[in-house]
Amino acid sequence: MNAFTATSLPIVAISILLIASSVQSTEQQDFINTHNAARSLVGVPNLVWDAAVASYALNYANARKSDCNLVHSTGPYGENLAKGSSSTFSAISAVNLWVAEKPYYNYTSNSCTGIYNIYITNNSYPIILTRVVWRESVKLGCARVQCTNGWWFVTCNYDTPGNYIGEYPY
Repeated sequence: MNAFTATSLPIVAISILLIASSVQSTEQQDFINTHNAARSLVGVPNLVWDAAVASYALNYANARKSDCNLVHSTGPYGENLAKGSSSTFSAISAVNLWVAEKPYYNYTSNSCTGIYNIYITNNSYPIILTRVVWRESVKLGCARVQCTNGWWFVTCNYDTPGNYIGEYPY
C-alpha cells in the first residue's frame, strides 16, 4: 500500500497540473479567438498571445482580488477591464461585453453615439471596442481571477497600447 501511495501521488500531482494547464490554455485560446473574431470583422491582423503581457495582466488581476474594482493599472499597456458575478463570466463573455459597443461606434465621426457614450467613453471616444480592434496592437495578455467577494475580474492588456484620442483604430 505504501508503494502504491508513494508512486501514485506524483502521478496525481502531475495530472492536476496538466488539467490546470489545459484549463488555462483553453481560456487563453478563448481570449485570443474572441478578440481575433472581432478584429477580422474590421480587417485588422490577428493578435498573438504574449507571455510577458499575460504575466502583467495576471499580476494586476491578483492585485484587484481583494476589492474587484474596475480601476485601470496605468501600466505600459492598453487595457480593458470587466467583472461579472457568475462563474460563467468567462473570457468569451468579457470580450463580447467589450465588442458589444460596436453598434454605438460611428466610424465616420470616430465617436460613440447615444446614451451609451456616457458610460464608456472619454470625450465621446469609444475606449473599449477600439482597444480590442486597434490596428497597431499586436500582442495580447489577459487574466481572469475570482475576487474575494465571489465576483470574477477580467483584464486584457494590449501591446502596442494604441487607443489614441482622435486617431482611427483601423
